[in-house]
Amino acid sequence: MAKPRVYITRPLPQPAMRILEGAVEYRLWDREDEPVPRENLLREVVDVDGVICLITEKMDAEVVDRMRRSAVIAQVAVGYDNIDVAAATRRGIFVTNTPGVLTETTADMGWAILMATARRVVEGDKFTRSGRWKTWELMGFTGQDVHGATLGIIGLGRIGAAIARRARGFAMTILYHNRRRADALEAEVGARYVSLDDLLRQSDFVMVSCALTADTRHLIGERELGLMKPTAVLVNIARGPIVDQRALYRALVDRKIWAAGLDVFEVEPVPMDEALLKLDNAVIPPHLGSASTATRIKMATMAAENCLAGVSGRVPPNVVNPEAAERR
Repeated sequence: MAKPRVYITRPLPQPAMRILEGAVEYRLWDREDEPVPRENLLREVVDVDGVICLITEKMDAEVVDRMRRSAVIAQVAVGYDNIDVAAATRRGIFVTNTPGVLTETTADMGWAILMATARRVVEGDKFTRSGRWKTWELMGFTGQDVHGATLGIIGLGRIGAAIARRARGFAMTILYHNRRRADALEAEVGARYVSLDDLLRQSDFVMVSCALTADTRHLIGERELGLMKPTAVLVNIARGPIVDQRALYRALVDRKIWAAGLDVFEVEPVPMDEALLKLDNAVIPPHLGSASTATRIKMATMAAENCLAGVSGRVPPNVVNPEAAERR
């Protein structure tokens, strides 16, 4: 009996590859530093039973409709806004993700960005490396205090909740805005539910950790930024299009807000002509939210297990569209 065929859009860590080896036949795009070209992706998905992909692949209806024999699209991420789930469901293709495994690591990164932005760590590091540090200055590189401040969290899912738990150690007032009230977490960490506008008005730090949907695209725009304190810091660890980057640039230049830390962007990788790159009050890591060695390996192995289940005729353990089974 022929083994299932799988296309992998980027090299995976060895623990993940060992799950697939012997169980499937696979082809892969072997460039770690470059996404698979669109024309290659369209060609490679035609005759495979499953695909393992990253957020860099646009798995839209054009791609999905070419997946004539596929059973599963296994995403190596928790978010899957790059995949046309409706198109996959129509074709009976399971879409899977990697929930839970990256929660704590991404929350750590959110705090790393918040702290680095508040205390001007990146700006100070550049200053030291440039040889300009000549003496200790009383008011040199003064930033914003984190302890005792008010943190507003937009999106209190797994990652938002982990962010809130960490805020207790800094004796912060915790506000949140979410689609639904989180009564248990309110009781656990003392978080208070408020409207989005009130959160923006009252918070010293705003952490964006909600999902990207049609309703949250450009959720933070010119009007919303105008509600924030001039000393406030905005941190986005969710998805780039939730924040209107042009409006954010203007708000930072005009000092309507104090600073921003962005791990995600409307276009990734960030073009070198992106205006935000020119600002000292913007901290811009290259989408590092889940980037610890242990977590990335766990994500890849989970995706491999999801894919193997799908191509073997089983419902994958982390399926986001179980209704696809009805179309198979």
